[in-house]
Amino acid sequence: MLRPEHPEPRPLSGLVAEFSLEVRGEIEGIELTGITLSTGDLRAGDVFVGIKGVNRHGAEFAAEAVAGGAVAILTDAAGATLAENAGVPVLIVENPRGALGELAAWVYRTRDEPVLMVGVTGTNGKTSTAYLLEGILKQLGHVTGLSSTAERHIGDLTVVSRLTTPEATEMHALLARMREAGVTAIAVEVSAQALSRHRVDGMLFDVVGFTNLTHDHLDDYADMAEYFAAKLPLFFPDRGRRGVVSLDSAYGMQVVDAARIPVVTITSRDDVAADWRVTLTDEHPAYTGFRLTGPNGQSMETRVPLIGGHMAANAGLAIVMLVESGIALDDIAAALGDEGITAYLPGRTERVSGDRGPSVYVDFGHSADAFDHTLAAVRRFTTGRTIMVFGADGDRDATKRHEMARVAAEGCDVLVITDHHPRFEDPASIRATLLEGAALAANKPEIHEVSPPEEAIRVAVGLAREGDSILWAGPGHQDYRDIRGVRTEYSARDLARAALREAGW
Repeated sequence: MLRPEHPEPRPLSGLVAEFSLEVRGEIEGIELTGITLSTGDLRAGDVFVGIKGVNRHGAEFAAEAVAGGAVAILTDAAGATLAENAGVPVLIVENPRGALGELAAWVYRTRDEPVLMVGVTGTNGKTSTAYLLEGILKQLGHVTGLSSTAERHIGDLTVVSRLTTPEATEMHALLARMREAGVTAIAVEVSAQALSRHRVDGMLFDVVGFTNLTHDHLDDYADMAEYFAAKLPLFFPDRGRRGVVSLDSAYGMQVVDAARIPVVTITSRDDVAADWRVTLTDEHPAYTGFRLTGPNGQSMETRVPLIGGHMAANAGLAIVMLVESGIALDDIAAALGDEGITAYLPGRTERVSGDRGPSVYVDFGHSADAFDHTLAAVRRFTTGRTIMVFGADGDRDATKRHEMARVAAEGCDVLVITDHHPRFEDPASIRATLLEGAALAANKPEIHEVSPPEEAIRVAVGLAREGDSILWAGPGHQDYRDIRGVRTEYSARDLARAALREAGW
């Protein structure tokens, strides 16, 4: 976890006074330098926060936290009883998780000297849009920070992410580290779970963006209405000042209608009216060119270093978000120049093959909508057959598996069904469900069931010929597989390249 290298101490009494906390124990003369939920990340000088979990109460670990250097415990009334013999002051708040963002913002001073901060949400495309925002901001001369599903960036420093949006304590520590490093603009990917679980509390974005909403995460939310409602608070005044909403999915207009901040709209669809429009001008295996037009005759042409109209739509959204932040469109066009947006998006339709043999793309997409868009983009530049490899997450939304497999089968010539993160589910049972879904497709591709995925990519490459394309969807940038709670080292990119070499390409 990334924290400030030189934290500024704050008096514990100041925290108590600022938030009117109930106190048990003596607090005078105690200074704190951090706040955390995790004993694994605890540093000397931290306030340890004990929250009631599904199975245990975090305050049960108070003694361990104190042994690690915690100067106080913050918890609820039940937790205070558990922590009363910890030997440090106990601070009590009714809802610790709900208060965590504001507490962390105070501890790490993340509202002092604010920098440009933009956040994006949606089912698909939010990671890509966050990377594109960062790329454009760099070209504009900013020192950038990024928090995404794939990575955290602080200037030139990169670390792999564990969660799409980290816990509020980690998020504010990250923001403080960015400020310490001279970052002037920050792009954040915001998940529905982050909003539901208070992970972005205490943060106010200058501009927020919405990509789309499609079937996903119904293991966390009862239905699509609840999933939509979880994302909507990003467009409330305590989260964002202004918003940009894509109307490419039906939920876009619902966001516009329910937003409580000023919003503008954008679309890449011909049958939808919006303030801004993305029109494709050039499709190439290495990039997609597009024109962005807006109100008052504003217009620019550029390109994104990715294939697919959906990526041009993401880039258009990123540009309009920056326009809404106060950056002139002409200045953005000048910064992008003739080469367009320069950004590397790990595991997003990432081509990992060489100049000879089949083209192999690794992608993080794990929904039917993502499959549909990415397969269409790959087919656009495939002279031979399109081969798709994919599996489905275990212990996650099982209701989308049939549709994922049906869409995959509709869009390819050869389908290789394999495993992904089985977690604690039986992988054979997951594959059986995917085979059922594939059988629902009107298109009838050649289908192979291959386990494990290390063998599946070898089979796919063995079936491929010059001019064919292979899309391996699901793993993307990830460097592990979750098998019965154990993270096993694994890289789809490395495995695909090894399979190509073994096949003589």
